[in-house]
Amino acid sequence: MTATTPRRTRQRGAVVLAALAAGLLAGCGLYPATAYTPPVAPGSIEEIGGLPDDAAITVTGKNFTEQLILGKIAVMAAQAAGFQVTDLTNVPGSVPVRELMLSGEADITYEYTGTAWLTYLGQAEGIPDQQEQWQAVHDADLENDLTWLAPGPLNNTYALAVRSEAVEELGGISTLSEIGELPVEDRTICVEPEFNSRADGLGPMLEAYDIPRGDPQGVPDDNIMIFDTGAVYTATDRGTCNFGEVFTTDGRIDSLDLTVLEDDRGYFPAYNVAPVINTETLETYPELEAIFDLVTAELTDERLRELNLRVDEGGELPADVAFDFMVEMGFITEP
Repeated sequence: MTATTPRRTRQRGAVVLAALAAGLLAGCGLYPATAYTPPVAPGSIEEIGGLPDDAAITVTGKNFTEQLILGKIAVMAAQAAGFQVTDLTNVPGSVPVRELMLSGEADITYEYTGTAWLTYLGQAEGIPDQQEQWQAVHDADLENDLTWLAPGPLNNTYALAVRSEAVEELGGISTLSEIGELPVEDRTICVEPEFNSRADGLGPMLEAYDIPRGDPQGVPDDNIMIFDTGAVYTATDRGTCNFGEVFTTDGRIDSLDLTVLEDDRGYFPAYNVAPVINTETLETYPELEAIFDLVTAELTDERLRELNLRVDEGGELPADVAFDFMVEMGFITEP
């Protein structure tokens, strides 16, 4: 792999940065809400001793709910540590965020191990073991002058879920393997189009669990129903199908009282979240590692489902939700 240094790609990053800024300003309906961050004061995150008055850091992140929340968490952590922070969150898409990190135009982002491994580093298959997947992307990205800090428990990967009230009706089911023990007529599954057709999606998953798709003794095609992403959750909750494809940190899992089945054969790749920091920035401010380790350890699937739901269904601003989390955990205080 060829190393991509900030110096070699800074011009390209500046072009990306200018384009993103123009896009954000053009989309002024969203910009004020996502640019907003409440003022913070130190808590368990204290100002770094001897930090220059002009010490500055740029935080970036993607433009979906969970990433907006994580981006604001990173912004507040850096502010509490004493940095002047440029908030470049709400970037439309994974690749532009990656370009900003590679170019050195951004210093910190929260990223997912599976995304980096499969999308950025071009690997054909993910690694189900969470620690092994993190170590693989950590080692590979050192060549790109990016350092992955310790991952959080949050693993935003695919899963199948069942409405909780049907668990006992289906024999107390708790694992994917147990789908194969049910009568064929109970093996009904709702999925979105992408998961239905992707190379690491429904068909290969069923094969991995020895309940092959399209087989009268596995999961017949008539047992599979295709819905838009949001409708999968509703259809599963209503019992249109017994099992539905979900993302493990989606707040609708809790609001609809769905139970996530354990991936007991480790089929799905790991998508743990971790802070990624420009290596030069980390060498300049090594205290950032301890600060972000403290915060990231508290990022769990359950907690992000709660926070995501407050934005998606409660209509709260990601910055306010992130602020409440940071205060509740004692990382920051109100000024």
